[in-house]
Amino acid sequence: MSLQSPQQSRIEQLIAITRVVMAVAALLAIWLDPSHPARYAREAYASLTCYLVYALALALLAWQAVVSLRRLRFTTHILDLAFFSFLIYLTEGSASPFFVYFVFSLVCATLRWRWHGTLWTAIAVLMMFIGMGVYGAIVLDDPAFRLNRVIIRAVYLAVAAALLGYLAAHKRRVDSNMSKLAAWPRGTFRELAALAQNELAHAADLLHAPRVLMFWEEPEEPWIHLAVWSHNTFHLSRESPDTFDRLVAKPLIDASFFSPDARVPVPRVLYTSSAGMLSWDGAPLHPNVQTRFAIGPVLSPRLRGATFEGRLLFLDMRRLTPDELVLSDIIAHQVVADMDQLYLSRRLQQAAVTEERLRLARNLHDGLLQSLTGMSLQMAAVRRLLEENLHAAQDHLLEIHRLIGEEQRDLRFLVRELKSATLDASGIDFSLATRLEAVSEQIERQWGLRVELGMKLPEPQLPTELAHEIYYIVHEALVNAARHACASTVCAEIELQNDHVRITVADNGRGFPFRGRYTLAALMSVQLGPVMLRDRIASLGGTLALDSTATGSCLAICLPLASAEEHPTNLWSSHP
Repeated sequence: MSLQSPQQSRIEQLIAITRVVMAVAALLAIWLDPSHPARYAREAYASLTCYLVYALALALLAWQAVVSLRRLRFTTHILDLAFFSFLIYLTEGSASPFFVYFVFSLVCATLRWRWHGTLWTAIAVLMMFIGMGVYGAIVLDDPAFRLNRVIIRAVYLAVAAALLGYLAAHKRRVDSNMSKLAAWPRGTFRELAALAQNELAHAADLLHAPRVLMFWEEPEEPWIHLAVWSHNTFHLSRESPDTFDRLVAKPLIDASFFSPDARVPVPRVLYTSSAGMLSWDGAPLHPNVQTRFAIGPVLSPRLRGATFEGRLLFLDMRRLTPDELVLSDIIAHQVVADMDQLYLSRRLQQAAVTEERLRLARNLHDGLLQSLTGMSLQMAAVRRLLEENLHAAQDHLLEIHRLIGEEQRDLRFLVRELKSATLDASGIDFSLATRLEAVSEQIERQWGLRVELGMKLPEPQLPTELAHEIYYIVHEALVNAARHACASTVCAEIELQNDHVRITVADNGRGFPFRGRYTLAALMSVQLGPVMLRDRIASLGGTLALDSTATGSCLAICLPLASAEEHPTNLWSSHP
């Protein structure tokens, strides 16, 4: 015994219910028309009654059984054929109206074993039906025998068997194609050639096409890509747009189409449209394509994706029907999805690299470049003091040496950060409070600015990526206050407020060149304010309120705690 598949179970249930209906219908027919059968009325009633009980038992088994005997289908099929033959013999032989019950056997064979079952069942049915006709005409010498009726009914059964066999074969092809579509190979392709080869190979197998061409172009590329799959060989090249001025004829630009033979002087083309399938007479392809690839039968679905447009050309297929055209459109959708995935993945990687470069530029500007500017000013002071106060000059040189050491440490930290896959897993020891205290002392020594630092921030709750960004924001704001605003005192406060981090930096300098209160959106629209700070806050999804007066300025910055996840700063991990 073996478990039934859900499809087999449904088929057996359908056959069982139909068998019961047919048995009831036969009994009702004989009861309503008692003139037939005349000779074997009692035997016919008894046989149909037994068959009804048998049909009810099988129906009960089909609906309630968990397991099924594999041989039960064949056994019941043989019993049905035998009973239908016996019933026809009891009811006028070859002239019996119940001969149509043989069609039920043909349908059952088709559902159970497809065209193989239809074939051998049709042979058995025709042999039994013709045998009963010969037996009635020759052996019994039945005066009611009509040869023309036997011939017509035999042909009817043969035609029904042929149609059912064709239907079963067609369903098998459809099931095979659907299975292949469901098994469309999925994978991560980094190279365009490998992806195109995979797509064309599977598409050729699905449609049994000896040759497949794929033309496509990208919006920003001045080339036409051409992939050729021919007898298990693959080639990818780029063509000048002038080579194929227009790949297909103008009426077919937005349609999928096929032509039984594109070599004839005036090819016949069938194409899809909103009004259904339409025909058109004319050369479907560009002459250069037609001549170069010696195209005869051609099937061409359109490719239109988010990142490219093109066409597939299936060549040298033995037969072309609207069914193949529909299947080719489904294949085209699969190809578009895979190609778009590759192109969009490339764009994402390029965006990641660009974002990382911008982040690195901001970090260098807010850290190393600002410190180098301060060192340059200190060197100028040393040059003046060398002649006036040698001891003071030596102190300045020691300060510059200390600053260089601190910048070396920060630069090593930045290099380690870039090498790490993720900041949390990099093993880098980063304490925001310690780093801010160190940079405050450094700025005080370097710029002569008094820094008042206040922190109300439980660091364990702070994402490491966000802590890095806060460090650079505060560093840039302090240096700006000393360098550009000529402030003597600056106050920086950092605190956690629910799901946001609030940073306030206020100084007593001369403010920005503009006056008033501005939001981040206003600063971006008029291109005002500290550019690096503005861009960094925007990249983190934060907000900025800037107040600028003649007696100082105040920056109120609000950053969401989730900004590090939603706007990642280290994007190297997106690369495989």
